[in-house]
Amino acid sequence: MPARALYFTGDGEVEVRDREVGEPGEGEVRVRAERSAVSPGTELLVYRGEVPTGMAADATIDALAEEFEFPLRYGYAVVGRVTATGPGVDPAWTDRRVLAFNPHESRFCAPVDDAVPVPDDCSAAAATFLPNVETAVNLVQDGAPRLGERAAVFGQGVVGLLTTALLADCPLADLVTVDCHAARRERSLDLGADASLAPDGADRAASDVGDRLRERLGDEFGGADLTYELSGDPEALDDAVAATGYDGRVLVGSWYGTKPAELELGGRFHRSRISVESSQVSTVDPALRGRWSKDRRLAVAWDRLRELGPERFVTHEFDVEDAGEAYALLDEHPGEALGVTFRY
Repeated sequence: MPARALYFTGDGEVEVRDREVGEPGEGEVRVRAERSAVSPGTELLVYRGEVPTGMAADATIDALAEEFEFPLRYGYAVVGRVTATGPGVDPAWTDRRVLAFNPHESRFCAPVDDAVPVPDDCSAAAATFLPNVETAVNLVQDGAPRLGERAAVFGQGVVGLLTTALLADCPLADLVTVDCHAARRERSLDLGADASLAPDGADRAASDVGDRLRERLGDEFGGADLTYELSGDPEALDDAVAATGYDGRVLVGSWYGTKPAELELGGRFHRSRISVESSQVSTVDPALRGRWSKDRRLAVAWDRLRELGPERFVTHEFDVEDAGEAYALLDEHPGEALGVTFRY
């Protein structure tokens, strides 16, 4: 049975090809896709050829175990219906709507243990955002915001906006966001940010947004207690450090791929005891593993997804056959596109 599958074939190039999909094997289900969501951060790195070669796309997910080398199938948010079950799988899975961490393709087989049932009251478009919501939950857990703290979020793409929305429910003293695009700044204010700032000018190296953010937050500690860097821009990390006060912490949720991050660490950083830490959703914070599992975190993500209604972030929807237009839009006009999904 042929499927239509999206392949990244070179720098700035994608193709939709036929790919044969057989009967599901032991412990597998076959899924007919309805919708899938593009993850602009990681997928644009793949599209631009800015990912390290010789590295698995995601060693924790069977469907993404291939290395980052062209041609490559990639993506991890497909929602569809189970059309067949393999040996050892309860036939009751048939016709169940599921989310799979699978590349963009119209049909595929996946281990039933990796198929996440979608609640009946959740649309396919909304369910494609579950991985993004789970990432935002993980970011908040890793950042561990405390009562009365001041937080800043650099980058208001989908993950940044979701993180802002979750932080807005925390008892923070102040929540400030930073983004280059006015429409995204407005969205962050609607989600509960107290203020939203734009980096200065076309020359990002001359940006003083970190200084302006510290000035806004004021007091003797001189900056944010907790700063998230979620923009995907390595230059923004320097601004995030500059925005952070004494003994503050910077959480880096961005993945820069092969792009280097040059930091000014010879000034106030040297005496400020600022910590810079990575955060990635494939694992749970080691400090939480005694009581938290990925399943428990995913259940929280479903609850938050229902409350947040992330389908509101969909600005463009394409037939998968027109995927090239979708990636060109995201690459060349990021201010116009936010959430992009494919139809099948």
